Amino acid sequence: MAKQLGWLVVASGLNVRSDPRLLEQTLRNLLANAVKYTERGKILLGCRRRGDKLRIEVWDTGIGIPAGQLKAIFEEFHQLDNVARERNRGLGLGLSIVQRISDLLGHTIEVHSWPDRGSVFAIGVPLGENKQRLPRGAKRMEAIAGPTGAILIVEDDPEVREMLAILFEGEGHRTTALAGANEALALAARGALLPDVIIADYNLPGELTGAEVIARLRESLHREIPAIILTGDISSDTLRKIAHAGCVHLSKPAEPETLTQQIQGFLAAKQRPKSGKTARQADLSATGGPRPTVFVVDDDRTVRDDMQELLHEHGYLAEAYASGEAFLAVDRPDRKGCLVTDALMPGMGGIALLERLKAENRGLPAIMITGHGDIAMAIQAMKAGAADFLEKPVRPDELLASIGRALERIRDSGKLLEWRKTASERIARLTPRERDIMDLVVRGRPNKIIAHDLGISQRTVENHRSAVMKRTGVASLPDLIRLVMAAADRPPESA
Repeated sequence: MAKQLGWLVVASGLNVRSDPRLLEQTLRNLLANAVKYTERGKILLGCRRRGDKLRIEVWDTGIGIPAGQLKAIFEEFHQLDNVARERNRGLGLGLSIVQRISDLLGHTIEVHSWPDRGSVFAIGVPLGENKQRLPRGAKRMEAIAGPTGAILIVEDDPEVREMLAILFEGEGHRTTALAGANEALALAARGALLPDVIIADYNLPGELTGAEVIARLRESLHREIPAIILTGDISSDTLRKIAHAGCVHLSKPAEPETLTQQIQGFLAAKQRPKSGKTARQADLSATGGPRPTVFVVDDDRTVRDDMQELLHEHGYLAEAYASGEAFLAVDRPDRKGCLVTDALMPGMGGIALLERLKAENRGLPAIMITGHGDIAMAIQAMKAGAADFLEKPVRPDELLASIGRALERIRDSGKLLEWRKTASERIARLTPRERDIMDLVVRGRPNKIIAHDLGISQRTVENHRSAVMKRTGVASLPDLIRLVMAAADRPPESA
């Protein structure tokens, strides 16, 4: 049932010194907390000037917080001992992230509360040096000062991991945030990672340190990727190991400005090979092999042009076609490479195109572009012969990784067999109940329907589903479908 809450904002035109993205996330968390636990009344967001700081306050008329728990609410997963709050609405990570971000930025945070009357959370942010007021309604210019890239974050602390992702995405970078070494190495092993920069905690759970994980990632990806190690351990032994690994050391908690400047430096320093070729072109030249051709089939001209430009930059030959019919009109059995096609197009769609090629025993590896969350379409694409599928919107690194995997498996049947063996071993880790749930999940069945079919609660399904993802080492549903398909050497049945 929708809440009937009043909403009031007291605007301010003062400048403050802070990280805009992290400060925004802090306020979002505070407002979300206020809305969640205020059943009636109003919520107010306002600012007060206090000396050399601006005090940003979030007021609510909720149930309040007992005096003895005012400090504890900032702990991970803390839940107030109050029957008015349902068990499934615990405070989770929201307020603990507020505390950690505030500490990172050097902002103060205060909370005052009155049981059954409401609470106020206040963040103290330094005023800007010029203290000049901005015109009311002035728009903040969103601009990226330097190059952007793909950043891999390996950090077991969920709060730090989320803060780093927020920070870098706010600068325009693409991030992949993982909790541990095994997940990162597994993704790299199957070509699902193409980071420009790696950031890792030194003390990760398990046997490997952050420096060792970075070394293995570089070896697996055959690239000397610039990397940053975050740690509060400044012992000579640790610093020596970080230096020996060729990584930059930054102490925890690292200043956001220091992190972003270091990354900008890495990205700006990336240079093309002296021959003027891209790194991918240099690799292809070194092997002496022919340059693979990627056939792009999409009715959207902008998509075709963007893909061609990306592929040329990475050393591939690229041909683009506006329809499946146009591609078939010039296709020949002796043409080798990889096909990338949209699933839905006027006339012959991607599925029909793949079915036609499969019937002709064309043997051309194909990648299908599907709508986000369209599992049924993805399964249909696999049945039609697709080697992989990508969900819209497609990131450049995802597309390049998928093309690389498809071509490599065609060239090296041993790697295909190795991938099938690895996939089977991962699935073998599951319990019989987890296998049942996995089979239904990859067929596109919703949790609610799975719970009904198996006679268990939806919460139990969610717990088993989470366990399946963790045990198999996958990060998303599309990755799980790929794993099942590889293990069975065929696509899963659709619902």
